[in-house]
Amino acid sequence: MLAAASGASALVLFSGGQDSTVCLAWALTRYARVETIGFNYGQRHAVEMECRLRILQKIRSQFPQWAHKLGEDHVLPIPVLGAMSETSLTREVEIHMSSSGLPDTFVPGRNLLFLTLAAALAYEYSDAQLANQPEPQNSPCQEVLP
Repeated sequence: MLAAASGASALVLFSGGQDSTVCLAWALTRYARVETIGFNYGQRHAVEMECRLRILQKIRSQFPQWAHKLGEDHVLPIPVLGAMSETSLTREVEIHMSSSGLPDTFVPGRNLLFLTLAAALAYEYSDAQLANQPEPQNSPCQEVLP
């Protein structure tokens, strides 16, 4: 992992789930300023999106050492992803395994689109790092753009 400069900022892809909450905590321990970004694409189970605001509020109230670092929360609507995706994540259908061996909750191109949109927003910050959810072989979080 890259060492962050004390004045650097990060933009964390934050869904409100466990992995992205760990990634947010990781970034808050390493960066002077951390903003978050989430995506509303018409996902059927939006409980994580609903948790985002509660988690951010709890961080501000229960972790004073991080509260001043936590910046703006961005939520980008991308309904086209849900409109063109025929999966159980975006449609009211039963979850099952597809013929490809993947669960039909898989939304093709979703993470690529998320990273592209987050990178475009992070570009606004000259020293921003883009932090993504962890992969199993990397712990606890990946810095994906210098």
